[in-house]
Formats: sequence, structure tokens, C-alpha cells
Amino acid sequence: MVEEEVEADVEIKTTADKVYLFARRSQNVVSATRYIQGCDLLEGEWDKVGSIIFWKLAFDGEPRVSKDRIETVDMEKNVIQWRVLEGPLKKEYKTFLKTVKVSPKQGGSGSVVKWNMKYERIDEKVAHPKRLLQFFVEVIKEVDRYLLSEE
Repeated sequence: MVEEEVEADVEIKTTADKVYLFARRSQNVVSATRYIQGCDLLEGEWDKVGSIIFWKLAFDGEPRVSKDRIETVDMEKNVIQWRVLEGPLKKEYKTFLKTVKVSPKQGGSGSVVKWNMKYERIDEKVAHPKRLLQFFVEVIKEVDRYLLSEE
């Protein structure tokens, strides 16, 4: 199979710098959304490349877990990437890389959050992860509401 990708842009009201700084520290996200129920640092430091994070999620009303390695933290471009190492996704995908990029909104206040997922399905029967992409869209919308309420 070949590597494929899905992505979505989400316009939010919070500034790009504020969202990125918040999201870089993965443990912060637990307090901002009902979808992320836990986040543990297994190896390394919270916002450092090579660190291993264990996520506890509520996906489609079901508990899920994901063990991810931080692949990229680019403070100039406001980008974070996580590679899925273990969890339910690894049963359906040979590789799975999640990327979030936060950019200032052109011609207005707020920012645009781009979620991108690159993956290789184990076979054609495995669905493209569009529901998972929508899950992350909802997560960032809740993070936006949380950050706006903190102002």
C-alpha cells in the first residue's frame, strides 16, 4: 500500500502563539477537552523530540489509548508531529503520523489550525481515518473555547 493523507483546517478565535504554546505541553490538553482523558509522559521531556506520550482518549464514546513519539517540535512554524507507536490504530495502519500546525489567520484575528494525518493502511478494507480527523477538529474547538474562557 501507499502512504495517504487526510487533513482539515479549523478556524479558531485564539491567537496562534497561545494555542501552540498550550498544545506543545501535551498534559495541558487534558484540562481543556472531554475527549482527552489522560496523558502520561513515559520517556523524555514533555515538549521534546523523541519523547514518548501515552494518551487516554474518548473516541466515539469508547475509551482508547495511543502511545506516540514526538517527531517534530518546530517553534518557528508552530508545528508538532506525533508518530503512533502502539494502540488500536496500529492494528489498521502500518504507519500513522499526526501533524498539527497553527498559523495566524490572514486578514483577521484568531488563527487557523491545520490537522494532517499521513498513514499507510494495512489493506484496502481499512477505512481512511476521516472520523479520527473529525475527532481532532472537535478537540481543537474545545481547546479554543477553553483558552478563550481563561482570558
